[in-house]
Amino acid sequence: MLTTLKSFLLGTPEERLEEADDLQVAVVALLIRAATSDAEFGTEERDAIRRIAAEYFGLSAEEVSSLVAAAEGEEAETLDLHRWTQSIKQAYSEEERVGLIEKMWEVVYADGVLDDYEANLLRRVAGLIYVPDRQSGEARQRVINRLGIPPRKD
Repeated sequence: MLTTLKSFLLGTPEERLEEADDLQVAVVALLIRAATSDAEFGTEERDAIRRIAAEYFGLSAEEVSSLVAAAEGEEAETLDLHRWTQSIKQAYSEEERVGLIEKMWEVVYADGVLDDYEANLLRRVAGLIYVPDRQSGEARQRVINRLGIPPRKD
């Protein structure tokens, strides 16, 4: 009886695993969207996404390849960010959402250049997953410092 109730409330182990997989696809699809928002999806950005996926989710190289392929397919078919951001907003704590924004900053800065389209996308995603501008800015600054990117001269 308890097992049945637990399965009803939490889902079966397979369903929970599928939800985790869907969440991983959503995260990597957002990273890909960040990388492609400036119309250039270079080697540096691809490598950053693969590294982040491996570290963030603890995946093997083969698992990363499968995840990136699934996320690329999802990203190509989806125009709207809401489906991905809703899943992330519901599943992630505030700290995890800030961490995701930081990972997205890593991807857009992988080529050493921040495009206006990339910055706009990061602002939109941060708003959709309830990461305040201040925390997103701090995450951005951590990435700039870590990557050794010189300050912009506007």
